[in-house]
Amino acid sequence: MENIFKYFDFSPFKKDYSNAFNGNQISYSELNAQHFLIFEKEKAIFNLYVSKYSAKVDIGNKPPEILELLVTNYDKSNPEHRIALRRYLG
Repeated sequence: MENIFKYFDFSPFKKDYSNAFNGNQISYSELNAQHFLIFEKEKAIFNLYVSKYSAKVDIGNKPPEILELLVTNYDKSNPEHRIALRRYLG
């Protein structure tokens, strides 16, 4: 998973204080000024979301305006999971 985070330029993981991700660790990649892909780390499981925030500083501090779960329990060896990620990040 580390290679995915580096390749797609995801942020370092930080604690979610918004409770949108149940206080779990999150990492994000910017799609544009208001849309982001977010990996939620729940123990050893990674869930992938697409989200909308007013500003990047709101991630993990305020609930997102829009949050859609793309992949539950992301597995880099699953082609469908890789396609879901590349759909947004190329």
